[in-house]
Amino acid sequence: MAYATAHTVALAGAVGHVIDVQADVSAGMVGTTLVGRADPALNEARDRVRMAISNSGFDWPATRRITVLLSPADLKKSGSHYDLAVAVAILAACGSLPARVLDETALIGELTLDGGMRPVSGILPMVLAAAQRGITRVFVPEPQAREAAMVPGMVVFGMRSLAQVVAELRGDEVPEAAPVPAQSDGRFLAWRGASRLDDVDMSDLLGMRDARYAVEVAAAGGHHLHLTGPKGCGKTSLAERIPSILPDLAPDEAIELTAVRSLAGVLDPDAGLAVRPPYSAPHHDASKASLVGGGSGRVRPGAISLAHGGVLFLDEFPLFKADVIEALREPLENGDITVARGEEAITFPARAMVVLASNPCPCGNFHPVAAQDACTCLAIQRRDYQRKITGPITDRLDIVRRLEPLRPGGHDRLTRVETSAEVRARVVAARARQAARYAGSGWRLNSQVSGAALREQWPVAAAAQVLIDDLVYGGRLTRRGAVRVHRLAWTVADLAGVEQPGMAETQTALQLRLGDPLLLSALERRAG
Repeated sequence: MAYATAHTVALAGAVGHVIDVQADVSAGMVGTTLVGRADPALNEARDRVRMAISNSGFDWPATRRITVLLSPADLKKSGSHYDLAVAVAILAACGSLPARVLDETALIGELTLDGGMRPVSGILPMVLAAAQRGITRVFVPEPQAREAAMVPGMVVFGMRSLAQVVAELRGDEVPEAAPVPAQSDGRFLAWRGASRLDDVDMSDLLGMRDARYAVEVAAAGGHHLHLTGPKGCGKTSLAERIPSILPDLAPDEAIELTAVRSLAGVLDPDAGLAVRPPYSAPHHDASKASLVGGGSGRVRPGAISLAHGGVLFLDEFPLFKADVIEALREPLENGDITVARGEEAITFPARAMVVLASNPCPCGNFHPVAAQDACTCLAIQRRDYQRKITGPITDRLDIVRRLEPLRPGGHDRLTRVETSAEVRARVVAARARQAARYAGSGWRLNSQVSGAALREQWPVAAAAQVLIDDLVYGGRLTRRGAVRVHRLAWTVADLAGVEQPGMAETQTALQLRLGDPLLLSALERRAG
């Protein structure tokens, strides 16, 4: 009996599982059997692999029974990236190469009928999973070698064909092969087009002192934000500039975001590891699957996961479909999103800073304090519009700000406006204080810390806690809202360089949470 084992990786969302591809070539009824919960695309690998082996100049065991087991057998497997591992396992079982050379080696790639290799989605998370299981080298399609090389310590072989892979494993001279075509550049246009936001700066905005401070606090602590106000007051302009005040991604965040882009098939192979926080602004007509993840066949991450570590901006939020609005509860609370479909439950990272924007009415002109209100909506239309932002969603938002249009004379043009770089410096310093405080705890930002841990290990001043409790007992704050005020108080303190939030920091946090106007003293303390 001839037997050999190769290794590849199965993906369940962003989580990879190393798969042992066990091939047995023995006497029996002639045929090829593939077992181990393979989907239809993977079952077709039998024909792709047979033709690829024959057309690469190797002998196909046409008179033998071939059994290929994908182990563990209870894990569902899908996709065409198993082709290379199946082909190499069969060749090793037939004696075309020593089985021992497959130890600590992963093989990932789709095969063409002539033995060529084609790129597949999700290379980076697959290689990450392989590295965690002790695999030290990986064979991938040539255009994706740079992506696989982002994993530290992994020896990567970018190959063009099955024949090249076998030659490298044997230690023979690697033959020439036609270049492997890269994935269509069309899928990367969305990311290249995002460079429009590279030139925006906080100094472009006049006035908005209250809202600018709220955005600074949100960026420093990773807090979710709700901007409301009549059209033309600057909600979108402010949201688009939030990435400019965020620091670069931490190494683990950069790898996670790049892995998510790889899973979604939107990773530009020439862009390298993601460094800057992303910005995603899906249209209000977007489906639930496009926002949270899903799709037919293989489940792909949605817009909220593609904004991981950055900003997800949902403009005209009340116009989003009801199922989309309710689906935001999980990522707003936990920082991840689970897509359940049939027997599958796939989780993607979704720790984005969510920024919601809404008008006061469908037409966007309602302004109750304006001398001439141009709103054409009926009172019931305004009420129904606002009702779409449900209580469970608003309770999960940290900061609420109402913006007003800039009035003539409302800004002194001789007053210098801070740049994004200046604000970002304070945000970076505040985040450094948080990183030092939560070192070893698994948390990085104030917005991530649990309420129980805050009260036990990082409390606010006693008088400030009494103030929060009184508002809870009075019904103005929920318990969840109280936790968010506690988190905000720490972020306000971090921006001001205060060791522990006191009454002043807690009052500012309450104003940010409840949507009350900020006191001048709070705005002046931001420079610390």
